[in-house]
Amino acid sequence: MIASCFGQKSLSSAVERQFNKIENDILTAAEAMPESKFNFTPESLHIKDANFGGVRTFAGQIMHLATDNMLIWSVITGDSIRADIEDVNGPKSIKTKKEVIEYLKDSFSIGRKAISTLTDQNAMDMIDFRWRKLPRLDLAFYALTHANEHYGQMAIYLRMCNVTPPATLNDK
Repeated sequence: MIASCFGQKSLSSAVERQFNKIENDILTAAEAMPESKFNFTPESLHIKDANFGGVRTFAGQIMHLATDNMLIWSVITGDSIRADIEDVNGPKSIKTKKEVIEYLKDSFSIGRKAISTLTDQNAMDMIDFRWRKLPRLDLAFYALTHANEHYGQMAIYLRMCNVTPPATLNDK
């Protein structure tokens, strides 16, 4: 049994604590960006000697993250993915801030379900993921790491739009 100083002493509760933090950071960041800036990219700032050509918009960051969440967490749960997912950027039909955030929340629901299935006994079970087999726990770590990477990008985009990422307000 994996021990913890935070209450419950299970593998899934340890992963869930990390999940809860990044879910909160990402959702509050997504909600903080004004809808008028949801399609912002740093390219629009025309920073001298900067190369932001082709980067994802703020909404694109969220759509990509949510889609990868669904693709990764669904492998752990064994659930099918949405039929309208054509690539890692998500369904083309999702356009508004409200729809993007709802899609993001759905992806976190799948993550929560996947985490609830993790046990000490099955954590190292091998699962087919894309072109290789990985332990179930590795997939959970990959999803969390990927989410943190995109949160960092979202936080920078927010600051470029003069919005303080809400998660940093408690750091003072």
